[in-house]
Amino acid sequence: MLWPFATGAAAINLFLLGLIGTWIGLPAMPPVLALVVSLPVGIPATWAATRWVQRLIREAES
Repeated sequence: MLWPFATGAAAINLFLLGLIGTWIGLPAMPPVLALVVSLPVGIPATWAATRWVQRLIREAES
């Protein structure tokens, strides 16, 4: 259930990273490309976010 949110966050971060890359002469990353690249990146991001939330829940319960 967290996958769309983690993928969206990854897309935004990749797009902003592409904008920062223009400062060193790299071409800007179009938003559609950032979204396409974020689809496979969203899976490990979801896994990491899930582990983080589970840790917070365990910490709150103890």
